[in-house]
Amino acid sequence: MTSGDTAALTANTRAAYERWAPLYPPFPHNPLMRAEQAAMLGLWPDVRGRCVLDLACGSGRYSQLLVEHRAGQVVALDDCAPMLAQVSGADRVRGTMMSLPFASDTFDAVVCGLAIGHASDIASWMSEVARVLKKSGLLLYSDFHPAAARAGLPRSFKDQEDRQVTVPHSRHELADQLQSVAAANLNVEAVREVRAGMELNEAFKQSAEFYRRWHGLPLVLIVRARK
Repeated sequence: MTSGDTAALTANTRAAYERWAPLYPPFPHNPLMRAEQAAMLGLWPDVRGRCVLDLACGSGRYSQLLVEHRAGQVVALDDCAPMLAQVSGADRVRGTMMSLPFASDTFDAVVCGLAIGHASDIASWMSEVARVLKKSGLLLYSDFHPAAARAGLPRSFKDQEDRQVTVPHSRHELADQLQSVAAANLNVEAVREVRAGMELNEAFKQSAEFYRRWHGLPLVLIVRARK
């Protein structure tokens, strides 16, 4: 991907989230997000008294959870100003997750929910995260599963005018993610999936047909790794 392509992807992603921000509360507001958050909490690090980065924080749902789990300091970073404005209880920083505006060895943990598909290059993203983690620091992230992207399931929402908007998303295969983890000198501690009709089984409109068609398809990937 060229620098021009990367800039265009970033701009298009930011524009989509600016449209989404008025409808994006700081809590999991659909069945998939609730299942994703439950899976993340199953791998949640001990953040008590620690300095933690909520990377690509959106409206701050993980920032709130970090505060509730008694993190010593929570820093919330996002590139979308209307999203970042909704974050409470954290030190808010506007910036891109591809070039983090922090010194090396700053954070005890980095949490990132449903955002690495917005990274133009997964290896560079992982390297940046590893750089800002302290020794023995922990990374916990989730994203839409590459298998779901291959199956043609888009990440989309309806804006305030009820128009369907597709959010730009780069598919990073699991092998590439794990290779990037190793290249960044991180060690994988756990990999989890949220699968249709299994970890995700909450009823919603037309859910019976959705679960029948996609049963067992991985929809979300969660990875926990340590420096």
